[in-house]
Amino acid sequence: MNRQPSPLPRRRVLLAGAGTAAALLGPSPGGGAAVAADRARAGAADPLQPYASYWFPDSLPAGTPGEGITWRSLAAWAPEHDRDLAFNTATVPLAERFTPVPANTTARAGQARISALAAFDHTAGNPSQGSATADYYAPTHWAYLDELVFWGGSSGEGLILAPNAPVVDAAHRHGVPVLGTVFLPPVAYGGQLRWTRDLVRKDAAGRFPLAAKLVQVATVYGFDGWFLNAETGGGDSALAADMQAFLRALRAAGAGHGLRITWYDAMNRTGQVGWQGALDELNRPFFQDAAGPVADSLFVDFRWSAGRLADSGRLAEQLGRSRYELWAGVDVEAAGWDSDTDWDAIVPADRDHVVSYGFYRPEWTLGHLPEGRTPGEFHAADDRFWSGEGLDPTRPGGTGSGWRAPATAVADRSTLTTLPFATTFNTGHGLRWYEDGAATSATPWNHLGLQDRLPPRRWAVRTEGPRPDVSLDFADAWRGGSSLLVRGALDAPATLELFSARLPTGAASVLDLTHRLDPASGPVTVEVALALREAPAPGEPAPYAYLPAGTLEPGAGWRTTSLRLGSLGPGTLHALGVRLTGRGGTAVAWRLGALAVRETTASPAAPSGLQVIGSATTDGATAVRLSWRRAPGPVRHYELYRRFPDGRREFLGGTCGTAFYASGLRRAAKEPSACLEVRAVHELFTVSKPSRTRLPW
Repeated sequence: MNRQPSPLPRRRVLLAGAGTAAALLGPSPGGGAAVAADRARAGAADPLQPYASYWFPDSLPAGTPGEGITWRSLAAWAPEHDRDLAFNTATVPLAERFTPVPANTTARAGQARISALAAFDHTAGNPSQGSATADYYAPTHWAYLDELVFWGGSSGEGLILAPNAPVVDAAHRHGVPVLGTVFLPPVAYGGQLRWTRDLVRKDAAGRFPLAAKLVQVATVYGFDGWFLNAETGGGDSALAADMQAFLRALRAAGAGHGLRITWYDAMNRTGQVGWQGALDELNRPFFQDAAGPVADSLFVDFRWSAGRLADSGRLAEQLGRSRYELWAGVDVEAAGWDSDTDWDAIVPADRDHVVSYGFYRPEWTLGHLPEGRTPGEFHAADDRFWSGEGLDPTRPGGTGSGWRAPATAVADRSTLTTLPFATTFNTGHGLRWYEDGAATSATPWNHLGLQDRLPPRRWAVRTEGPRPDVSLDFADAWRGGSSLLVRGALDAPATLELFSARLPTGAASVLDLTHRLDPASGPVTVEVALALREAPAPGEPAPYAYLPAGTLEPGAGWRTTSLRLGSLGPGTLHALGVRLTGRGGTAVAWRLGALAVRETTASPAAPSGLQVIGSATTDGATAVRLSWRRAPGPVRHYELYRRFPDGRREFLGGTCGTAFYASGLRRAAKEPSACLEVRAVHELFTVSKPSRTRLPW
């Protein structure tokens, strides 16, 4: 993904390998090149550690792969021989979404959308199921995204990267499809034209075997399609014709599975790499030809101009396509919200949007922070990136020449359409793991598959007094790794808008609220804000009714309040929030640990057949691979624990699948074996009885 005139952005992304032709993805967004190298060495030392899968199309590079890297051929891949398949398979279905009345008067429904190309680590270094660090890119502003590209690929590791299951599961829970990456790099960064030819090679029957393989990978692993970026120069028109036919075959084979393709504006119809910065006659055949669509969308290279984007939108419509199937590339890798962008060329404030846009490397919100950064600092930066400097999407500002946060232009979406709904405000990473307000593991962690549905409008607060600070906080939690924290004087009642919804309610509907005050807080009166009708117009509040949830005093600990919603009458819950009123003039520090809307309670059935399927011990620490049989009935995810001889349980991790890798297990005293457990967790966060197995020492 090159740019002109300066080569520096490319150099930040791809580093030429010393003494090789390798082009390696740059420093890890989760801690820099040293962390990436440490992870690679750990992977080499522990053959049990599963990573997201990556391949070359067929032929492999000359020489020897770097430490922690395995060269693989996609042509030789078969699911029955994939030892990491169970660890890399996503299981959360893609949720349906709706668009509520926009939070402000400038956001548009049905116009520009957003794609994001995000690198979670270097190509060979993406753990399949999280890792023992909270310093990880944990996106939560899914409401503004239309697709996420799991960005990667390099000539020194592999060119085809499948997304890991935690990212897919988190995105799907919020209705966002995830694409894997096929990256054919420039020659200057190790690209070889033979890899392009490998990809589009036909068999004796004229079919494209690797198109079928890409569809098989996506359907078996459970993600939603592919982003193809062919930047290796030296081709000709015949190769371009083969690539175009390959895309058509890939799209046709994937259509029945709901897969999608995004094509990057690089190779053109001549077979050369010529970034157009537009949809035009040179790259149109890869987007649409006389027979119909070839790709579902086109990522327009960064050298676009206002005129080129306007022409591109008109050409798309002439072809019978939506102009919003074009993503205008916006490079935020180096400067984030200080990136120089002609926003009026994409999302003008005074007329219809021109095209959609695609963020390149939005994990800048983590990577630009200094060493020692905390999860809270990351989420504060990420909220500013997506919601604007004022951190209030009802008043996002930013319609001038500066940063135009997505909340300014793009209408948010929601997946809250069925009961039960519950959230513990878990972001998918944390400094500890909490259950019922107590830490059951002091180890930092990340696993995006455990992420909850979080408030999309961060943070919409309506008050006549000073606006309190609202954040996702990691110092304490009811369950998971984080809670919602509201801090401020609260001289006047403040309504915090949490969720837009389409939840059916009736006489049996119940809302559960688990909350507490920090020790230094003053008392606060809490009411639940509920609306059975939509907001009357963009930017206006929903017509809330308020149900009392009690007055909290500091020192009382966590409290769960259950409210019957029958007094509202039958209908559809369109908006959900809380109203807080301070008492006694003391500043408030109020935490919301869990929120649920339900009609009944339910406990999941227990999984069965837990067993150790592999183990390895190094320096007295044991790593294991575990598997089990899926519990019958609805299951949100599974949680793994170790039970010690004194009865204490320690959280090891969780997953939405039925296989798990755990490391660092050490013998406790003289126990003959370690007792390991797995429990199923319901959407309401009720927990099943355990299935157990033992690991002999």
